[in-house]
Amino acid sequence: MTVTGHRTTAWAEARALAHGSVAPVAAGEVALDDACGAVVAADVLARGDLPGADTAAMDGWAVRGPAPWRVVGEVLAGAVPGPLDDGHAVTIATGAVLPPGADGVLRREWGVAAGPRLTPLPEAPEEVRSPGPVGIDVRRAGEECAAGDVVLPAGSPVTPAAVGLLAAAGLDEVAVRRVRADVLVLGDELVRQGPARPGRPRDALGPLLAAWLGELGVTVWPPRAVPDDAAALAAALAAGSGDVVVTTGSTARGPVDHLHDVLAAAGARWVVDGVAVRPGHPQVLAMLPDGRPVVGLPGNPLAAVSGVLTLLEPVVAGLLGLPPREPGRCVLAEPVPAGDDATRLVPLRDGRPMVFAGPAMLRGLATADAVAVIPPGGAARSQTVECLSLPGTWR
Repeated sequence: MTVTGHRTTAWAEARALAHGSVAPVAAGEVALDDACGAVVAADVLARGDLPGADTAAMDGWAVRGPAPWRVVGEVLAGAVPGPLDDGHAVTIATGAVLPPGADGVLRREWGVAAGPRLTPLPEAPEEVRSPGPVGIDVRRAGEECAAGDVVLPAGSPVTPAAVGLLAAAGLDEVAVRRVRADVLVLGDELVRQGPARPGRPRDALGPLLAAWLGELGVTVWPPRAVPDDAAALAAALAAGSGDVVVTTGSTARGPVDHLHDVLAAAGARWVVDGVAVRPGHPQVLAMLPDGRPVVGLPGNPLAAVSGVLTLLEPVVAGLLGLPPREPGRCVLAEPVPAGDDATRLVPLRDGRPMVFAGPAMLRGLATADAVAVIPPGGAARSQTVECLSLPGTWR
């Protein structure tokens, strides 16, 4: 039996339904080496002060009292120095622990040592020359964070810099959420390599989705080609082990569009079956009985991107335990028409609609800096409208 699904859903409502349809995936502790690209599941607390003691911020001398000073030794990183007496100095390396009693550090370019006698140069700042460099060029204990401070809030992406921060803060493992996706590219006619041929378009969506999902922090197995056959599609859905299934094509009701019937036979629950948006109206979201969401994207490339922005990105955010990404605002440099019955998503650059932006085209999107959300009825020149940023513009 063919299932007709629900009514066509308004664009903003579809995004809200997509986000609210899923629960966050389970969190797991992973080693820092394996955490990059995931999302922190809970606030991460520093295990110790950073730095753990007062340390030298520059190479030079740790000094106590006013100049001149008598140099009595050196302190290297990793050493635990003894107290420093008044009028004395020790050579010190960047990152080395400051001796107890030291007022600060005289950086190397501001001092001159003649034998054991150390004096500041005339070009040294006044606070260095007199009465003494109190607190100069010192990183105080706990300056960056104290033990127990939140150094990375829940929901933060684990970037390379975040990995370094967590290591510096004493962490060896961190609780993260990571979403895995199965991507099923449907269509007998698609060419997987080389140029397109008459009647055989090149598959653009497999590579596009793998890259786009990667930017969202999703682990994507190599996209799988699925022929236009209901049994093959049912088997591919059943064999998936990801947290979300993404399909391309077969969302309409053509002679080889089997997605609706296969989902109905699998006992799926419809969340969205068609969105009032152009391009990309025939996009769908359904929940399989095992809890996996299936996001069905149209087969035309720009229409599929409409589905990514409308349904897939909010689903991924929900699985990661993140709030939905709210649209920004942009000002149109020229009027943009839209039909009265649907939102229109339009690739822009500097507020101007891109050419080569038909439902089957990606050329305009590839050089756009945003996608404008044009309300039904269109928008005028200089009108402020919602817009969605694109991968490559998030950083």
